[in-house]
This record gives sequence, C-alpha cells and structure tokens, in this order.
Amino acid sequence: MFETLSGKLSGVFDGLAKRGALSEADVAEAMREVRLAMLDADVALPVVKDFVAKVRERAVGHEVLGSISPGQAVAKIVNDALIDALGGAGAVPLNLNAVPPVPILMVGLQGSGKTTTSGKIALRLATRERKRVLLASLDTQRPAAQLQLQQLAERAGVASLPIVPGQTPVEIARRAMDTGRREGYDVVILDTAGRLSIDEALMDEVRAIRTETTPAETLLVVDAMTGQDAVNTARAFNEAVGVTGVVMTRMDGDARGGAALSMRAMTGAPIKLTGSGEKLDALEEFHPERVAGRILGLGDIAGLVEKAADTLDHEESEKLALKMMKGQFDLDDYAAQIRQIAKMGSLSGILDMLPGMGKIKQAMGDKDLDTSVLKRHQAIISSMTRAERKTPAIIKASRKKRIAAGSGTSVQDVNRLLKQFDDMSTMMKRINKLGMKGLMRQGMSALMPKGAKPPGGRPFG
Repeated sequence: MFETLSGKLSGVFDGLAKRGALSEADVAEAMREVRLAMLDADVALPVVKDFVAKVRERAVGHEVLGSISPGQAVAKIVNDALIDALGGAGAVPLNLNAVPPVPILMVGLQGSGKTTTSGKIALRLATRERKRVLLASLDTQRPAAQLQLQQLAERAGVASLPIVPGQTPVEIARRAMDTGRREGYDVVILDTAGRLSIDEALMDEVRAIRTETTPAETLLVVDAMTGQDAVNTARAFNEAVGVTGVVMTRMDGDARGGAALSMRAMTGAPIKLTGSGEKLDALEEFHPERVAGRILGLGDIAGLVEKAADTLDHEESEKLALKMMKGQFDLDDYAAQIRQIAKMGSLSGILDMLPGMGKIKQAMGDKDLDTSVLKRHQAIISSMTRAERKTPAIIKASRKKRIAAGSGTSVQDVNRLLKQFDDMSTMMKRINKLGMKGLMRQGMSALMPKGAKPPGGRPFG
C-alpha cells in the first residue's frame, strides 16, 4: 500500500545523505519533496501541512544541521512525526472494560467489509481472548445479510443470534443484548446496515441502536482503497454518532495509503485494527511505529515474528531445522518448508517487513517476489516419485522430461529447482561440519564455494 510513498521518501533521505552538513535551504527543499510525496499519496492537505511544519521545525535545529549524518537525523525526525500522525506508538486495544455482555457496534458504508470484519473480530476475541461471543446482524436492508453473518459465525466457531423476520434493527439489538445477558455471553457484536453513501436515515438508525445498547466500542469500518473518501466517511460518522475506533480493510491493496495517515488527525479516533484479506484470521492490531518503519524502509521485525508465531507449525519447523542441521534434508522437507512459507502470505509482503528490502526489491524489479515460484516448485516436487524426492541425484534427463510434463513446467524449471536444492544442501552440510563456533569464527564466507564472489566483492575462500 505504501510503496510509492516509501520510495519517494527514501529518495529524499538518500539525497540528504549526499549533502554532508545541511543548510536551511537543503531542509526546505527536502520538506518540499516530502510535502509532494504525501499529497501524491492522498494524505489530507491539513495533515500534510501540520506534518511538514513539525518536521521542518525540528529539522532546522542546530543538532541536525551540524550532525555527522544529517540524512539519518532527518529520517529519524520524519519517522517520529509519522508515528505521531498515525496515532502515537503502541496499538490501541479494543475496550472490553464493561459489564458483560460488552456491546461492540459495527458501523460503516455498504461494501466496506463490515460484516466480514465482524466475523474476524469474533474469531479473534474467541481464540485469543477466550471470550464467549454472540454475533447479531441488524442489517435488514441488504438481501441475505443476516444469513451471511450466520455463516461467518459458523466458520469462526461462535454463536449467532437466530433470525426473526420482520423485526426492526433496534428490536434485533434489544433481543441480542437480552440473549447475551440471559445466556452468559462476554461480548455481543452488533453488525449494522450500511448505505452506498452517508444519509440522515442511516445516521438516525445508528443513533437509535447506540442509545438502545450503549456500546463500549463503536467501530467504524472503512475501505483503505477509497482514499480520501474513507477519511470523509470517518469524519461524518464521528460527528454524527461518535466513533471510538477505526478498522481499515484492504490494507493489502495498492491504494496510496493517505487514508491511514489522515485518519487519526481528521477524526481523533485511533485505527485499532486492519484487515488484509478475506480469510477470517486476516486481522491485525494497528501499530503506528511499525507502519512508520515500513514506510521508511526500516522494516517491521516485531510484526514478522508475530506473524510467524501465529501461522507456522512450530513442531514441524523444529523437525525440519533438525534434519537440515544433520544434512538429511530432502525434497519432501523442502516442500514442507514451502507450505510453511506460503501460510505467511506473499514473499513480497514478508520482504517488506525486513529492513532495507525496499531498495533490493526495486533493484530486482519485484521479480519472483510472489508465491508463484513456490507453487511451481511444489508442482514439480509433487510430480516426482518418492525415490526421486528422497534421492534427487537419480533425476537424469528422461526423468526431468517426465517431471516437467507432469507438473506443467519446463525442464529448465526442474533444473533450477534441483540446482537451488543442491546449493541449499551443500550449505547445510557445511554448517553441520563447521558447527556454530566455526561459523561464528569464519563468518558467512565459510559457507560459500571457493572462488565465489559476493556482490561487488572479492572472491571468498
């Protein structure tokens, strides 16, 4: 989402790094570039003005102008200002500090992903917080909306309020809260109806439901792909009914990211959660400092570790690691490793979370950064016999042709996979032979073939 903004800001800092000590004119020029980059990313004008003013005030300080590395100093100031614009460091959790059942009111326009987000939050609360959750659809406008939420509840493994035809949204809300109290639920999620655009009828309905239920959270669901329209929607809902938090959906899209940067400043409501896919577990807490780090190419190692902890099978990972260290790694293990990586999403998204990978991705032209190469490798391995997967050395020309035909790939693809696997096996054997002490003493050069050159360097060995 933030790739364009990230690329332009990186260009600004690279330019500053070449200047040595900075003059006020250098800072002014850099701030002009930052301003244009943010406006191009669809950040609201008042937010851009405030942001640039804050950065300029701190960047024209004595400590920066005389700094040994002024480019890095300005990047740090911009990073801090981005965190402030996004709502300050640290995620803002959902407020569940109320007498059960805690009502959570979901509001937003039609098509923003409100119903799916209700299901995601229900799953999150049920699995992570161990809460008994009741989902209730108050959407009597959209055909089959109540049935959709019922199906989402089944997938999430939570309860849904039985559908009673002919009831008004306020009556459904009252029944949901009564059921929640009577049957001992911890949280009741109320999914309201949306409209294609903001109108007074929608606001009146939401106000009436809010008065009836007194929600602990009124969460506005907005589509990040709609840019400034998302900010306008948030401001209108906040003024009409009061929003306690924002959930931004489609954060994995290719929108320019300005809505996220504008949301807190324009509404006063923090972004609490983000959705990045249709799966029910594709919901994450919003950490301003991590998003700022990704925008500036600093990565998000903490986010990557959390993602790995949530998605990877640790027992299988330990078995694979043990086999690799013993030099017993075969193509079946490689296929298992591919399945683990695929669970974490696109390679491009994973690389975005590593510091400095933005520039490397640009240099590579984003080639093979999606999971298609892994799927191709899986198809090739699936077309092999058990003996071939256990002992790849037996795969000669005729076998390669058969495997390529069976997997819908080319012989060259099969050769590339086998070469990659061979290199990996060789490296694992060297690690096993050296041991950790030898590896620490000799460094990464010990793993490279003799005569191999690192990028732009002298031969190893």
